[in-house]
Amino acid sequence: MNQRDPAQFLVEMQDRILALIRSSPAGDLERNLKALVEQTFERMDLVTRSALEIERERLTRLQQRVTALEARLGEHAGDTARHER
Repeated sequence: MNQRDPAQFLVEMQDRILALIRSSPAGDLERNLKALVEQTFERMDLVTRSALEIERERLTRLQQRVTALEARLGEHAGDTARHER
């Protein structure tokens, strides 16, 4: 008798069920609902969490660059003031 790993069996069953759902009218309904929700979000100017996180990271890097440039500008202003004396 061939004993199968219960975890592997469950994974295979899940894959088969998902494949069945995707190829059925329920899969079409899921795709259509997802497209409808995405279109609604676009019209409402909503963004996904991943897009928000990307923009948040970009803003953080931009803030770091501005801080570094301000520091350099402050150093440059200090150097200029010392040379004028």
